[in-house]
Amino acid sequence: MIAAAVAMCAAAGGWQPDVLGDGFEMRYVDQPDDYSGAVRSTIVRLRSECSCGVGVLYVHGFNDYFFQADMAREFTGRCYDFYAVDLRKYGRSLLPGQRMFEVRDMREYFADIDSAVMQMRADGVHDIILMGHSTGGLTTTLYMAGHPDLPIRALVLNSPFLDWNQSKLQERVLIPVVRSLSKLARGVRIPQGGGDGYARSLLRSGEGEWDYDTTWKLSRSPAVDPSWIAAIDAAHDVVQNDPRIDVPVLLMHSDRSLKSGDPDSDYHCTDAVLDVEDIAYYGRRLGLNVTEVTVRGGLHDLVLSAPEVRGALYDYMFAWLWGTCPPTGSVY
Repeated sequence: MIAAAVAMCAAAGGWQPDVLGDGFEMRYVDQPDDYSGAVRSTIVRLRSECSCGVGVLYVHGFNDYFFQADMAREFTGRCYDFYAVDLRKYGRSLLPGQRMFEVRDMREYFADIDSAVMQMRADGVHDIILMGHSTGGLTTTLYMAGHPDLPIRALVLNSPFLDWNQSKLQERVLIPVVRSLSKLARGVRIPQGGGDGYARSLLRSGEGEWDYDTTWKLSRSPAVDPSWIAAIDAAHDVVQNDPRIDVPVLLMHSDRSLKSGDPDSDYHCTDAVLDVEDIAYYGRRLGLNVTEVTVRGGLHDLVLSAPEVRGALYDYMFAWLWGTCPPTGSVY
């Protein structure tokens, strides 16, 4: 698999300035065709001026792409090289005519991560910290469960999607039924519901402080097909049942989830997407070396929380990383 990733990197185009500007670079990686035709992933990087061979690889969540430039600069300012991957059919990697976010098996994304890991190694990054947000947290956990021999020193999880945030009826009855019929009903679209409250809490054009491309990260969570549900559910089966992650894991989540009937103001201080109790329950079981951090007032994407919240989060996260995988010469 890694050898194939090397070949794909060699076949892809060279580095070019990224849409984020200010030193960010990107390159496409052509991946083997899948059931829908041509696919590609995208690697984004920001090198640290005090780089010493340690870097982080960030994997985004569902209905998302990498846009968190402030987070990248937090890493590079502390001498970690920063890389991110836009997975196939997401963000920068979208090709004309593709169905956004389509997937039938979460392991499809492994090649995209492999390509980024090989690029980092080619750039001289010898120790890698893998970081995943939401569905990216599920993907990176699944990846680590199947890749214990890679040069990945730690796994950082930002509100990982380790279980459905649905009613017991949906989780125990409806989702298994959809999964069993997924191959027969691939054209069916299943609405996820919900409004645009979370997006408004993030966007500068709403009530937040961030700018991002709403054609890549939609303001309302899009409908999914049964194959996507089946892929997520199969991944949950693995990560909920003794995945045995050998590297240190930093498990981060908000202190509270948004509940039905809560005021709109709570979008600014809760996880409006997942159940934090599920994250905590399954996250603690990922390995023998899991550090859990509950972030008071944190949003679903913790690094997009209010300034004082994310400031405290970064202080803790980098202190943890310093003890786990420090870049030599880093200054605190």
